[in-house]
Amino acid sequence: MSIQAPSEQIGDQAQSEYQAKHRPASEFATRSDYLDHELQIMNPRRWKLNLPGRDFRFELEDLVPALAGTIGIIAMYSAVMMSWADGLTQAWDHINLGKEFAIEVARVEMLIPALLFCVLASGFINPRANLAGNHGPMIPLIGTIALAGAHPLALALLLGMFGLMLSYFKGGSKLVNLTSEGVAGGLLIFLGFTGAMSQIADIQTWAKGLETATVAKGSLGYVGLVVLAVNVALYALLARMGKRWLAIPACAFTGLITALALGAGFDLTFTTQIGLPNLNPWYWWGSTEQGWMLGLPNLQHFIASLPFAILAVAMWSPDFLGHRIFQELNYPPKTEKVLMDVDDTMTMCSIRQMVGTAVGGGNITSSWGTYMIPAAIAKRPIPAGAILLGCLVMFIAILGFPMDVAVWPPVMRIALLVGVFLPLLEAGVQMVRETKDSQSAGICIFASMVANPVLAWALAMLLDNNGLIGDKDRAKKLSFVDRIVIPGSVLVICLVAMLAVGMLEDQFGIPALM
Repeated sequence: MSIQAPSEQIGDQAQSEYQAKHRPASEFATRSDYLDHELQIMNPRRWKLNLPGRDFRFELEDLVPALAGTIGIIAMYSAVMMSWADGLTQAWDHINLGKEFAIEVARVEMLIPALLFCVLASGFINPRANLAGNHGPMIPLIGTIALAGAHPLALALLLGMFGLMLSYFKGGSKLVNLTSEGVAGGLLIFLGFTGAMSQIADIQTWAKGLETATVAKGSLGYVGLVVLAVNVALYALLARMGKRWLAIPACAFTGLITALALGAGFDLTFTTQIGLPNLNPWYWWGSTEQGWMLGLPNLQHFIASLPFAILAVAMWSPDFLGHRIFQELNYPPKTEKVLMDVDDTMTMCSIRQMVGTAVGGGNITSSWGTYMIPAAIAKRPIPAGAILLGCLVMFIAILGFPMDVAVWPPVMRIALLVGVFLPLLEAGVQMVRETKDSQSAGICIFASMVANPVLAWALAMLLDNNGLIGDKDRAKKLSFVDRIVIPGSVLVICLVAMLAVGMLEDQFGIPALM
């Protein structure tokens, strides 16, 4: 006689319960009430088949995170691949990679990984795992990684193995539980504020750089101001109406129309052609004359990639933490079953990192923020939007030219501003409710300004868990391992990894140890 695990029994029972408890939207007073009810009756099956109608439903709101995630990931992939192309071209005499290479690799990432890890994995197999997207904080380091002699495939294999180890031992969820609301709030405020300022600066830089034979450089600088002003007003209006979940498509489209109306259309060019990229892994990694032009990685490549892989995995936890907390802040009570599972997400990101790079990609992955944050605002669970996003990303990768619109600054920067960074800032402010929380948040923000958000999170977590800042009563309830061993080890690992790769050199003049 076989005995079924309790979690499996719950999952099997819930699938019929979901169908039984589902009620038409017309029976609810508001659309928001209907969406809340859907979140409360769902119980996704982990690592088992989930089916539309039986375990979840598609709603109009699912298009919002799908569109937002698509715009965001096109921008991120483009930035990542161009950074690899520039860095490797500088690092190796025989390599000469440019924009065409970057677009081709980005389209590879938008096809096979999107099918396997958006549509199938997060859509049908484990809707508790958030989509595996891009690791934004690592983008500025990619040039350094390339110049250090690292190999994208070696980096991916190491990162994937470290990530699987951390998820196996439940390290991700443990770190999330050890991070107080004050520390988490401070982290979100800093990330939201600095990210928003970066997008605003990029829009203004773009506008002031517009020029043609008849348009003097700098004469269209007002375009950026108008685009921002119109979208600030639109965002405030949507927030007032309780329709913030529409912010990304509405504001991105408004940014596009406003820029075109003000005469900036000459800057929008269509260069990406319809078609499929080369999907043969051997083309990308089997030769020093085509593809990445690096061949297969050797021992030296693995050694050079090691500290960067450790750093990337160490930076996962605060990234995952922000996305999970954002769900908790936007979802109603009794929706624990649809919150992203940090360890499952870490497992999926690890596997996606290895598979995506093996087929020719170059992305450094993490939890997909430009999907999760709009999904939380729209009060939607992961699966339906994940399927829509995966299909949309694959369609655009084949069609080609929509990528040119999505990365145009008035579209891309506005989408990231209203869809990611402003919501992060708002969520962080919401979490800092009491004096003890504001103290922890303040230290986290200050440390982030001095060093970076990862070191700040690790340091603030260590201080907070020992009662030196924040809630002193909370510290008394924690064990020695939770107060000292885990936070202290995280701080040391992050610091050593950053010192090894020279991440603190620009700020403090400390050269890389390796």
